[in-house]
Formats: sequence, structure tokens, C-alpha cells
Amino acid sequence: MFDNTQHTPLFQPLTLPGGQVIPNRIAKASMEENMADDRHLPGKALLGLYRQWGAGGTGLILTGNVMVAADAVTGPGGVVLDDRQPLAPFQDWARAAKAQGARIWMQINHPGRQVFARTNSEAIAPSAVPVEMERYSSLFTKPRAMTEAEILRTIGQFATTAALAEKAGFDGVEIHAAHGYLLSQFLSPLTNRRQDQWGGSLENRARILIGIVRATRARVGAGFGVGVKLNSADFQKGGFDAEDAAAVVRLLNAEAVDLVEISGGSYESPAMHGRAKDAPKRASTARREAYFLDFARDIVAVAAMPVMVTGGIRSRAVAEDALAPEDGRPGVAMVGIAQALAYAPDLPDRWKRAEAVIDVPRVEWKSSLASMATMALTKLQMQRMGRGQRPTFRAWAPLVLLRDQLRTRRLNTRYRRWLEGRT
Repeated sequence: MFDNTQHTPLFQPLTLPGGQVIPNRIAKASMEENMADDRHLPGKALLGLYRQWGAGGTGLILTGNVMVAADAVTGPGGVVLDDRQPLAPFQDWARAAKAQGARIWMQINHPGRQVFARTNSEAIAPSAVPVEMERYSSLFTKPRAMTEAEILRTIGQFATTAALAEKAGFDGVEIHAAHGYLLSQFLSPLTNRRQDQWGGSLENRARILIGIVRATRARVGAGFGVGVKLNSADFQKGGFDAEDAAAVVRLLNAEAVDLVEISGGSYESPAMHGRAKDAPKRASTARREAYFLDFARDIVAVAAMPVMVTGGIRSRAVAEDALAPEDGRPGVAMVGIAQALAYAPDLPDRWKRAEAVIDVPRVEWKSSLASMATMALTKLQMQRMGRGQRPTFRAWAPLVLLRDQLRTRRLNTRYRRWLEGRT
């Protein structure tokens, strides 16, 4: 088999500040899977999916959301890891992904206010600011402001999940502080209107994130990877912006962080799907690939740790460009690929032989439902791979979205029964 990897940095190893070595510069970025079993553990379906990704040539695999709190999930089929969950299924998950030499990190998260009313009847957030999504706002639970005790408990929950991940055989964790979830809500002045030490100045708004990084580092080994996923911007007027992102990275420079991933957006402004209202007219937002690359290059200039960019990358040429300097600005250290790997789990291996571009189906409806339909199509591919089937490009978006909504309704019922059983 022809292999031309010696001519590209894409397939060169990356040594992280903590000493961990990633086999190449390609990461499988996180996607919302909703494929947990009936105990909200990784079961047969997730293991089958991650075996395919692990065998496809990706150097670093980032899991979909793993929730640090059982009563706060981004979706009803999400994986939960706390001190009441058995570790054996997570050990199986790590082994399945790492069987062919890839590293696997667990993305750990709390949704804050971004929870659906049919899933969670209660939601906590920095401030009592509800999700505003046109006529779909009523789908979300109205949050209440967190007490300081709840903030401190949440910091502990992140650290506990990270420690359990290390015990289960994962190589690291990524703390999700992007896409409008809880830590992103703390960082944004639109959603954090607190007047205490957790709100106001950017340093105060970043206090919970820094606290989680420190608490996590205190619970895990020096060689265990700790990363942070950060928005380049919220893409909403008056929200978290590129200058804020650079300032947060400067704060993280003083901590033992191995990797920062740059993305962007939230449920209200889904820039992570290539759609963003109030987006600055920068080259990165005009790209059909690497939406956040210009922002990421700015972050590289101030970061003491390696920086990864994710968002729409589908071709080897764009991935290589992201790693290379441009106009006097540095390239990133890693590229994260999400949806393209749902349609071609062996894309990195294809790139070893030649260029390969994956045309990910994109729903162009003039509605917030467009992002939901795009996600439903992507989840369909992951479900197929979990069953040992190949992805398909021949799926009708309206029908897939309808089936996904019906499936979500069933999973909501199952989740609520599970949660009641735990309490």
C-alpha cells in the first residue's frame, strides 16, 4: 500500500506538555451520539462505533459528551459517569477505541441551561437566563441561578468524572467550555449576570473553569491529558468574543493544560454547524471548511499549550493548511474532524494514500430545524456504525429528523425512569 505520510506533518506525532504522545495530528472531534445503553453506560453500540474510529487512523479520539451529573444531560441517550456508575463498561470503551493505537480522551460536560424540558424538568445556570431560539424556546427548561454551593459541587463533579476516566483507562479528558453549555454560560456576559465572585469581570467569569482544571489536575496523574474546549466566540452581540477567548487562554497558560480546542457557537447561534447569526465577516466564517481557523491562529499566538481547531474540516488539503503558517501567523498543532468521520470513519487512512474529500450532507432549510436535521443525519450514521453497518449518503432529511424526534421521545421516558430509580 502506498504511504506518503513522510511528506506531511499531519502524520507526525505530537508530544503534549504533560509528556503524552499523540500518534498524529488528526483528532476525532466530539459529536452528540445519544447512544448510551439503558443504564446510561457505554454499551455494545458505542463500542462498535469506537472500534471503527479507532481502526481508521485517527491519532486522538474525543468522545461525545459524558455527563458529570446524572440529573443534567444534554440528551436522553447520553453517557453518565459519576461515582455510582460501574467502571467496567468504561474500561471496555477505552479498550475498543485504543485497540489500534489511538489515544482516547473523554469529553466531560454539564449542560447548564441547555436542557430540553422533556428531558430535565429542572436546569441550573450562572443566571436565570433562558434559551432563546425563535419559536422553539419553549422546548427548553427555564433555568434558575446556581448557589455557590452548587458551583463548588459542580467543580467537584468534573474532577470526580476525570479521576474515574483515568481509572477506566482513558488517556485524558477534555473539559467542555464551549457551545453554550454550562462553563460557556459562565464565560459569556449574556448568560452570566452574577454580581458575586463568579460573575462580572472575565477573571470572575472564568473562575469556575480554572477551578475545574485545578481540581482535575489534583485528582489525576501528571501524564494524564487535560484539555479544554473553548469557543472562539459566541457569535452573538454582546457575548463572549475573540478577545475574551484569548484572555481565557492566557489564564489557562498558568495551569497544567495539555491542549486547547477552538470551536464556536451555541444552540442559539450554531456556528459549530457552519451557521451563526451576528458572525464577524472574517475569512474563517466564510469558509466551507475550518470555520474557526483564523480565530485559532490568533489563539496559537498567545497559547503556551498546543491548539487544535475543529469545525467543518473535510479535506486533507485544508487540514494541512491549518497546520502550516500563513501570512506570518502560526498554524495549529492539531485538527479536529467531526461530521466527516461519521460518514468516513477511515478518512485519516485514506489521506495517507491520497487526497479524499467527504461531502457531508448539509440541510439548508431556513429554520432552526436545519441544524437539528443535520445532527439527526449525523447521528444516523453513528447508529449504523454501532450496528456494524456502513454509513449512507442516501437518507431523506425530513424522515430522519422525524424518526430522531420519536427516538428521543422514547429515550426521554427511559431516562426519567432511570433517574427516578437512582434517587
